[in-house]
Order: sequence, then structure tokens, then C-alpha cells
Amino acid sequence: MTDLADAGSVVALPPAGNLAGPPAAGDNGSAPPAAESWFDGLSEGNRKLAETKGWTRPESLDRVFTSYAELERQQGESLRIPAADAAAEDWDRFHARLPEVMRPLTSPDKVEYRRPDGLPEGFAYSDELANASKAWAVEAGATPKVAQAYHDRFVGYMAEQAKAQQIALARSVEATHDDLVRDWGPTDSDGFRRRLEVANRAMKKLGLVDAYKAKGILLPDGALTDPQIAKAFHAVGEAMFREDTIDGGAALSGGNPFKRNAAGERNLTDISALVRSDPVRARRLAHEAGENPDLWIPNNPL
Repeated sequence: MTDLADAGSVVALPPAGNLAGPPAAGDNGSAPPAAESWFDGLSEGNRKLAETKGWTRPESLDRVFTSYAELERQQGESLRIPAADAAAEDWDRFHARLPEVMRPLTSPDKVEYRRPDGLPEGFAYSDELANASKAWAVEAGATPKVAQAYHDRFVGYMAEQAKAQQIALARSVEATHDDLVRDWGPTDSDGFRRRLEVANRAMKKLGLVDAYKAKGILLPDGALTDPQIAKAFHAVGEAMFREDTIDGGAALSGGNPFKRNAAGERNLTDISALVRSDPVRARRLAHEAGENPDLWIPNNPL
């Protein structure tokens, strides 16, 4: 028998350096591959976020999921403004979640205005206008704070206008006084008083006193705000009462009732009638009789 070994044949061996199976770790002298981090597959932006938050360890995954769950919870509880064309019910639900002071007013009865401080004395605050504005605030969807702010600004503006009107009125009275003094003389002179009485009498005769007071031409204290009005009524009075007998009856057609008779008496009935009907003539006759006209005739018949 032929023995292969004896024949000098060699058993086939793998080439040197070419192992038939994988070598044990480190057998070839190379380092083992590094373990991959859990965020190695993240994008560059997410990787930076993880590093900034400190989520660099495997246990960080729990913190990431916890944060995400909290974010979803908060987002679910957050207020979302309805779209402009949303249904009224959506807006009602949205407003219901707001604090009460931020909710739109729903009824004029719920509007309570506080008057602003510092209003001028005697300011004519209009409750009627204030109540009307409450309905306007509801229509506009204003909150209580906004409604009060508009109320205060409007009332403040009206107060400023009233104050300016009072100043202008006072200036008109002063200007009227100065103008009449230039034409009629000092206010304590007989000429000024006589002309003023004629103007007042004409105004009363024509029934214009109340109308002029309502229009602000004649103030409650009898002061005029326009010198031309006073001059015009003086001219009218001079024409109306030129004849002594006008509205005077026998008292005006006779003599001077202020003069005493032989017994030292005056005719008080005739004096009273004359003062009521023609204070200008009454003042003149009193002066002629040596009497003080101011004791018999008021300075301002109005």
C-alpha cells in the first residue's frame, strides 16, 4: 500500500495570515469599534439641542419623553384665538376661559362707570349720555377697563370744553361792559343806568328775557354778553317809550308823583305804577323831585 505521507506529500494548510475563522478580538492587533451614542443618528440641529440640554447619556431618553409629554399637556391647556370667521360659540368658549376683567361686556346693566376725579365744580354730568354709552360699549365688545377708559376720556373732554366756555363767557361779559361804558359812560352814572333800564324794559316788553337767557345772550344775573344787543334794545326802547302815556295811564300823564303835596305826602300808588311801567321816567322824575332814585327803582329790573 502506498502511504501518502510516505510519498512525501504535504497536508494542505491555509495561507499564512489568512485565518479560516474570525480571529479573537485583538488577535490582529486592532482596537475594538467604539460603542455608538444614542443620539449619533440625530441631525446636526437636534444634536446641538441635546448637547445644550445635557441629554448625552442613555438615561436622558426618559427626560426627553417627559419634556415632550409636558409640552403636549400645556399645549392642550393653552388658549387659542379663534379664526376671524369662527362661529360665535367658539368665541364665547374662548372668552369664558379669560379672566373676568378681560371678558367683553355682555349687558349694559353690567357696566358701572366711576366719575373721574378733578371735574370742575358745577360740571353738568349727563347720566343720560353715560347710560347710552353703556349700550355702545357692549356693541363694540369692549372690556370693563376699556369702557371705563373711554368714559373717562370723554367726560374729561367735556369738562375741558365747559371750562373753556365759561372762560369765553366771562370774557364776553367783560368786553360787553367795557364797550357799553365807552358809549354810555360809567356804570354808576345816570346816563348808563337810564339807557340800561330802557334796554331792559324793551326786552321785557317784547318777551325776550327768558329766550335770551336760554341762549346765553343774557346771563341769569342779568349780564349781557353782546354789547350790540344792549344798544339795539336801547334804541328800540327809546322808540317804544317815547310817549309818557304808554302803559302809564293817569300816573304818567299827570305831574311828578315823587313831589310831596301841601300836606307833605306822596302819591305812592302813582309812584308804584310809574316804576313798573316806565322805570326810566320814574328815575328821572325821582331825581327831579330831589329823591334818591335807587331807593325807588332797582338798578337791574331784570
